[in-house]
Parts: sequence; structure tokens; C-alpha cells
Amino acid sequence: MNLKAVLNLLLAMFCISVMDAVIKMLSGGYALHQLVFIRASVSMIILLPILLRHGIMALNTQRPGAHLLRGLLLVTANMTFYTGLASLPLAQASAVVFFAPVIITVFSWYFLGEQFGPFRWLAVLVGLTGMILVVQPFSVQIELAYLWPLAAAFCYAGFTTVTRHIGHTESAALLAVSAQGAFVLASGLIGLAAGHGQFAGHADPGIEFLLRAWRWPPAGDVVYLAGIGVLSAITALSLSYAYRSAPASFLAPFEYAILPLVLLWGYLVFSEFPDMLALFGIVLIAVGGLVVWLDGKHQAQRQSVKQAAPTGYNSRK
Repeated sequence: MNLKAVLNLLLAMFCISVMDAVIKMLSGGYALHQLVFIRASVSMIILLPILLRHGIMALNTQRPGAHLLRGLLLVTANMTFYTGLASLPLAQASAVVFFAPVIITVFSWYFLGEQFGPFRWLAVLVGLTGMILVVQPFSVQIELAYLWPLAAAFCYAGFTTVTRHIGHTESAALLAVSAQGAFVLASGLIGLAAGHGQFAGHADPGIEFLLRAWRWPPAGDVVYLAGIGVLSAITALSLSYAYRSAPASFLAPFEYAILPLVLLWGYLVFSEFPDMLALFGIVLIAVGGLVVWLDGKHQAQRQSVKQAAPTGYNSRK
């Protein structure tokens, strides 16, 4: 086992979980686009000199349209997730986003023409069941705010599908810089359009988080604001090292380490803990994602064996 790759991935999951908790904590006093702008700007300041060591040509692309679509999907996924997080428990909102591997299966089948066996479609059913248990649409008071992280899951699945499509021709440096650049550009434009708070004043905490006016942070909050940028940069570097050092098919299950972490922060910081039905749903979402990973790994192994098999006369000997 590549221990360094696993440790880097776990560090990234830890940073993401802390970053999500801090943003949720700040959601009552800041505009979401202001937090995203500060986070991405700090992250770019840290990352850009490191990434430019690959040379300026690493940032060259022949597919600007695909990068634009990828950036739009990533920004939308991020914004919708945090909008929902303002009024939802941290663990449940995060679990709904982890429905994305199941959605990616459907997208890969429909848009990329990938073929899957019955186990992959069983994973889709298991993951869907888990999401229903987390959201609990059959309860007396259904929380419509769950539509935000569900939209984030769909957007993230689209982002991953586009990344798969262009990842063979585009450099890792370009993919990282374009993602952070998309955050800076989009949040800056939203800030110019809505940053004065002219659309604020909503009772819903998620909508208010999305449309609140920008404000000058007090000295005590600067550490948190800079911290989310540093955490974002560490996440990008850790993920880059992890996936450069070990296959994605090996590392994917370790991403689910974030679920117990968000359960922990939700309990310690916000005094939140899901009921037994939602907790079982979180487990089912993780199981569905793991089945997707296992089936994909077995399919790749079968494909490798098929490609390595000799053909013609010798194959029948």
C-alpha cells in the first residue's frame, strides 16, 4: 500500500471537513460569494507560484469551452452545497453530496457511453435508497433545503464527467488553476452584482447566505477567512500528490473518511447528530459509492486481461 498517498488523501479529507465546518460557522454573518472569493484568492496566491514551476506552457489549452463548462459546474456545485449548509446539519448535507458517485455512473453511461454490469446498477439503487433516508421526503416536515446539496451532487457529477473527458489532454496544473480561477471570477462577478446587499432580507438562511452584502471582517475573523484559503490550497496540493502517487481506483474508498469527520465536527461544533434513519442512509450512500468503486476496479481488471490476451492462432493453444 502507498502509505504516503493515503495519508495525503486523508489530509485532504480532513482539510475539506474543517473548511466546511468553518464556512458553516461563518454563514450567519458573511455573504457566501465573499467567503468563496477570499478562499479562492488566498489559495491562488499559494498555488500559482508552485504550479508555474511546470512552466507557462502547462497552462496552454485547446479546449477553452470545456474548461469554461467545467469551471461553471464546479462553482455551481460549491455554491449550492454551501447554500444548503447554512440551514442543514453538516453530516447530512455532506452525505447527500456523496451521492455524486452514483450520479456519475448514470452520467458516464448516458453521456460517455460506458457500459456497466448489474452490480453497478445495484449500487445506484442502494445509493438512492440512502439518499432518500437522509432527506426523508416522507416526513411531516420535509426540509426543502436538501435540494441544494442534491443540486451540488449533480453539478459535481457533471464536473467529474467533463474532467474525465478532457483529463487525458490537459495538464494537472491547468486543471487546478482553472478551477481556482473559476471561483475567483464567478464569486467576484456575483459580488459586483449582489455584494451591496440589495437582494438580501430573506427569512431562509440559505438564500440570505447567498445574497447577503459583503462586509469588512473584524480582526477576530481574519484567521478563519485566511484559514479557509490555506485549507483549500493544502487540499489541492494533497489531492494532487495523492492521485499522482497512486491510482484513483486504489484511493477512492479513502475519500469516505470525510463522513465520520463531518459527523464529529457536526456534533462538537454545532451539537448536531443525525437520527438513526438518517445515519443508516449515510451508511447506505457510502456503501453505494464503494460498490461503484469495486465494480469499476473489477471492470478495469477484466478489460486489462482482455487487452493483454493473445489473439489469432496462439490464443487457442
